[in-house]
Amino acid sequence: MKRRNIVAGNWKMNLTVAESRDLVSAVLAEIGAGFCGCEVGVAPNFVALAETAGALESSPLFLAAQNCHFENDGAYTGEVSARMLLAAGCSHVIIGHSERRQLFGETDAVVNRKVSKALQEGLKVILCVGETFDEREGGITGDVVTRQVRAGLGGIAGIADLVLAYEPVWAIGTGKTATSEQAQEVHALIRKTVGELYGAEAAEGLRIQYGGSVKPSNAAELFAMPDIDGGLIGGASLNAADFAAIVRAAC
Repeated sequence: MKRRNIVAGNWKMNLTVAESRDLVSAVLAEIGAGFCGCEVGVAPNFVALAETAGALESSPLFLAAQNCHFENDGAYTGEVSARMLLAAGCSHVIIGHSERRQLFGETDAVVNRKVSKALQEGLKVILCVGETFDEREGGITGDVVTRQVRAGLGGIAGIADLVLAYEPVWAIGTGKTATSEQAQEVHALIRKTVGELYGAEAAEGLRIQYGGSVKPSNAAELFAMPDIDGGLIGGASLNAADFAAIVRAAC
């Protein structure tokens, strides 16, 4: 089965509203009509979502949020719900990013509740999993990633609207990148785990992105691996030319 590659730019806590709009314009100019069948999107910060949605109107890029809460409404100061994201123009949401897990204490149980709510409300989910440096050095990468996949998908009936993203924590924003072979090994394990949960056909159709210091110089080699279906791009997505080069590598 030939899966359609997906590349998403996670802008994290960067760019004002005006800067976000300018970057979208620059990305569209760089990519032009050359999507080659690859699915492409961007994930700005919350305050820039509505303005970015307007800038993306009539373009083929999708709009993603970087997080959401597991309730629709309520006394959760500072949080944003899935239904609010939909109203702002989002079609996708990133859940379980390592920075949410490491810096903000999100547990597997919390991630699972967010995945369930986002899918229930009609958002497509990019679910992130990945191990820390100490976990890799300790030889438990497989155990950690398998646990996160199983926990994140607990109680989820179907995965048609879900993408998984493998992001080794030690390679995010560090300049270090897993070799294509290292990344492929974990991606294959993720697909095997999903197959145990949902069957071989569903696992074969699931797209699994790689994230962790992907740049124009290494994107093609990573994306050539049989179980890597594009990338969740951090720092390089803030440069329109670099991001466009990565998109072209995924074509």
